[in-house]
Amino acid sequence: MVEIAPQAKPPVCKIIDYGKFIYEQQKKEKLAKKKTQTTVLKEIRLHPNTDTHDINFKVRHAEKFLGDNNKVKVSVIFKGRELAYKEQGEQLLKQFISQLEDVAKIEQEIKFEGRAMFTILAPQKGKSKK
Repeated sequence: MVEIAPQAKPPVCKIIDYGKFIYEQQKKEKLAKKKTQTTVLKEIRLHPNTDTHDINFKVRHAEKFLGDNNKVKVSVIFKGRELAYKEQGEQLLKQFISQLEDVAKIEQEIKFEGRAMFTILAPQKGKSKK
């Protein structure tokens, strides 16, 4: 006899094999764990003077990551005197976002932290390639 719902009034019990009951519970837990979807944050790094072809190449990588239901963090890293060209980095990020607007939505707006400017993009619902 196995107690199924101890909080119910009166408590619910079944007469079944305890080993089979444990096996079925573990099976349900595995199935529930399998159905949960993990999202990974992938990062793409750029510099303010990154060329157009290189940006397009990185955009294709970002599309692949978003197609796999991963979030993408697009960072513009400033080195040395590049820090004086923050507006150039912001334009670069806006250009990157505009190329991905059909497959991604902005999860976090453009933010400047330390020597990096970044934004986080998430895949749009129903647009993934899986």
